[in-house]
Amino acid sequence: MTIAATLTRTEDILHALDKARKNGPLQHIVIPPCPQLLRRLQDAMALAEPDLNEVSRIATSDVAMSACLLKAANGPLFAAGQPAQTIGQAMNRVGLEQTASLMTGFMAQRVIKVNSPQLARFWERSTKRALAMSFLATKYPGVSVDLAHTYGLFCHVGMPVMAQSVKGYVSTIVEAQARIDRSFIATENANHKTDHAVVGALVSRVWRLAPTVTMAVRLHHDLECLGERGVDSEVNTLISMGLLAENLMRRHESLDQDVDWQAHGQTALNWLQTDVDALALWAEELNETLDAA
Repeated sequence: MTIAATLTRTEDILHALDKARKNGPLQHIVIPPCPQLLRRLQDAMALAEPDLNEVSRIATSDVAMSACLLKAANGPLFAAGQPAQTIGQAMNRVGLEQTASLMTGFMAQRVIKVNSPQLARFWERSTKRALAMSFLATKYPGVSVDLAHTYGLFCHVGMPVMAQSVKGYVSTIVEAQARIDRSFIATENANHKTDHAVVGALVSRVWRLAPTVTMAVRLHHDLECLGERGVDSEVNTLISMGLLAENLMRRHESLDQDVDWQAHGQTALNWLQTDVDALALWAEELNETLDAA
């Protein structure tokens, strides 16, 4: 039984993560340290009035990160008028929170390496998921684009972390993808006494990401919890949007819908008060953005 089968309240799950980290199956998982630049970025963004100059200094401290921001600002999701040519122009166009999200994603890819053929497209798909989540966030008033983007990026981050530090995990990926008698995370738990949702939530916690993101990552395969009162509404919204984002990505890639969508897609649509016609329209709107990714 997973932790989330009996615990749904945020503080309970965060406590369970900390306990498993100290004395349980997570104590041997190697979590890559949060980059120092990301700590600086988080501190700058946590101020009552975020330090724009500090964010700009961090963005321009790495040429490749600057290029990443400019590419995003001039991409189909944000492009408008003349191309952004400076980091200041890019930040103005994208917005401060989304700038911070893009920088977080860039730094995460630098630190969390993917060396397994089974995960060769991991960061490509994570980036697409984050873009789809950002797009969807604009469709729902009150939803934070920053939180949506971050959740999309880190949703499955436990997989490359487990691949780096858990013996035999790559073979588990192959087995889990082939089995039809049990779920992916059931196979992970059978082989390693933990799974990528738990490990991903731990990464989010160690890296000081928003508790809402940590919870959504932890519960994204415990979809029976979707819509329950014990789960924070913002967490339900992120997980539901994640199912929609995956649906949109798979449409873009001409793939069949996965088992999570088949079992819980309608629940997600109901939670978000969305119908399949709107989803089909959004798939068309998002195509150019996913093509560019």
